[in-house]
Amino acid sequence: MKAQTYVIIAIIFMILVAVFAVTNVNPVMVTYFFWEIESPLILVILFSVLMGGVITAAVGMIRMFKMQREIKQLQKENTKLKKEMDIVDLHGPEDESIEASSDLENT
Repeated sequence: MKAQTYVIIAIIFMILVAVFAVTNVNPVMVTYFFWEIESPLILVILFSVLMGGVITAAVGMIRMFKMQREIKQLQKENTKLKKEMDIVDLHGPEDESIEASSDLENT
């Protein structure tokens, strides 16, 4: 349901941007670093929205890859700790202080 909501919101946003862009068709001067070009405002608006989407997606993917890497690292650490717990359970407590503290709790 959550994904469907995002799709519907994205479609509504795209329609609003398209209507806004279509109503602004006058030519404008656009300065790119070292040169100026006259371009219809509709192209400037659509290009800006497209670049905003591409940049947002790139940042989101970078964050996703970092999280996946962290998840893998934590899963390895979790597996290692589970193996250590299994070894302790099979061989019993290795430290006599653990046995002593459990004896005190039982009394």
